Amino acid sequence: MDRPPLKSLNTIAVVGLGTMGTGISEILARAGREVIGIDTDDAAARNATTALEASTARAVRRERMTEAERRDALARFRTFPDLQAAAEADLVIEVVPEDYDTKCQVFAALDTVVKPDTILATGTNALSVTRLAADSDRPERVLGLHFFNPAPAMKLVEVVSSVLTSPEAVAAVTALAQELGKEPIAVGDRPGFVADGLLFGYLNQAAAMYESRYASREDIDAAMKLGCGLPMGPLALLDLIGVDTARTVLDAMYAESHDRLHAPAPVLRQLSEAGLTGRKAGRGFYTYEAPGSSVTVPDALSPDATGTGASARPVHAVGVAGSGTMASGIAEVFAKAGYATVLAARGEAKAEKAKARVASSLDRSVKKGRLSQEDRDAALARITAAGSLEALAEVDLAVEAVAEHLEVKRQLFAALDKVCKPGAVLATTTSSLPVVACARATSRPQDVIGMHFFNPAPAMKLVEVVRTVLTGDEAHATVREVCAAVRKHPVDCGDRAGFIVNALLFPYLNNAVKMVQEHYASLEDIDAAMKLGGGYPMGPFELLDVVGLDVSLAIEQVLHREFRDPGLAPAPLLEHLVAAGCLGRKTGRGFREYARQ
Repeated sequence: MDRPPLKSLNTIAVVGLGTMGTGISEILARAGREVIGIDTDDAAARNATTALEASTARAVRRERMTEAERRDALARFRTFPDLQAAAEADLVIEVVPEDYDTKCQVFAALDTVVKPDTILATGTNALSVTRLAADSDRPERVLGLHFFNPAPAMKLVEVVSSVLTSPEAVAAVTALAQELGKEPIAVGDRPGFVADGLLFGYLNQAAAMYESRYASREDIDAAMKLGCGLPMGPLALLDLIGVDTARTVLDAMYAESHDRLHAPAPVLRQLSEAGLTGRKAGRGFYTYEAPGSSVTVPDALSPDATGTGASARPVHAVGVAGSGTMASGIAEVFAKAGYATVLAARGEAKAEKAKARVASSLDRSVKKGRLSQEDRDAALARITAAGSLEALAEVDLAVEAVAEHLEVKRQLFAALDKVCKPGAVLATTTSSLPVVACARATSRPQDVIGMHFFNPAPAMKLVEVVRTVLTGDEAHATVREVCAAVRKHPVDCGDRAGFIVNALLFPYLNNAVKMVQEHYASLEDIDAAMKLGGGYPMGPFELLDVVGLDVSLAIEQVLHREFRDPGLAPAPLLEHLVAAGCLGRKTGRGFREYARQ
């Protein structure tokens, strides 16, 4: 049987002309739709018109539209003060504040105004679409249409169905989103849907990390930008979204999941109730030039540029213990920065192979024009390959980069303690093991510190500098000074599982696995949602397959053991894949299958 043709959505009402409503109106008007903007606040309506005029003028200047197209788009956008104006709309998109009673009143009023076949869409990302639909006279024509901010730029649109929504309404709205140049994904009705369901758990954990004084706001944000390639750090993003909005979303998520990871961090309530809701208030986690400004200004919490006052020890020679990819990458970093570097491995053959790996990396940089042949030769000449730790006797800084196994590292630190001269700083590159356990294997725990480089070390700018309760100020100052010399960005953190990046990244990845495990969304839709809606460089399943499912599982197990939170328990699906030998790209199969190299 032939399906009926999709309903044509030519006249669209947008209720609520705040930032999101204005952005949606712009998209629709520029795409040739008649747009009815509705807001009881005259100032909001005027601001929306002004914003559309300004954005279309910019588009003309950038030759993205003609002056005639601009005039037509502006003519298609009209504003009104009450819902009666929606009478002829084919689709109404509601983007009023995230309050159930307010939205319910809007839907009840629209029921008495609009045509029988009009589709009603809510822009909520936290409240129940099903509940709004059930209270409507036309539940089969109620759905969610979740755009992302800024709506004109962000490609993702989540089309949310309740159990009451008709397939025809979903199909019509999905077709509209595609015509607008967006990437729609179909999702079911649960708080946060896909993108925000993963994003807000991560933001909440970042807020809790800051509240516990584990790391500064600047270091948390820098770590996630530089370590994960994110466009914004989590605390800056909370300020952009609105601290009060984040709290509302998390409250809704917790009400459904009862997962402690979704229980809003107390600092979110404290800031919200104090009116410190982020950029819109001029102050949230950061302080801004003015309400609505994106420019931060120094405040009482800004880091002291003068530092601790401790003197750094001079570092002329560096030793790297290990022969794998990370060891050779770190040796390359130090050699390029001008340090005499000893690359020590278990045997001459392994050491020479590691040095050859550095040479290959430097050659690639020369071919890409990032390094001159002269600088390449000079860097390689600074590296001495050695077949035993004895060669590290005179280094000022020794960096361990061996297998992620605690007993192996402890034995190595005990050996370094005997070999290295007094005053040498001993650093571990561990990403998940306790640094203090390495320190206790030595007679100089005050000189032991974590230097967690990220892979590939030559390219990644971040280094997590991990202090134990025994680390001295001089060792800490020395490592920070060395990081600056090798052009890395150091962030300070304490000695606990995951440090900053992994402690925030891996629960997010684990929650993505749970979404698939629960058949809420597909791998493809979740990856698309986080890339298009969250600005992530890779979707969670792409990243898991690159990192390795066994590595990911091991990190999640460490986090679970450390924090004892049931929400951090590894997803059974991840455990099953690892047990089956499906470890990601390195085995040809993980969450996806890959061609063998």
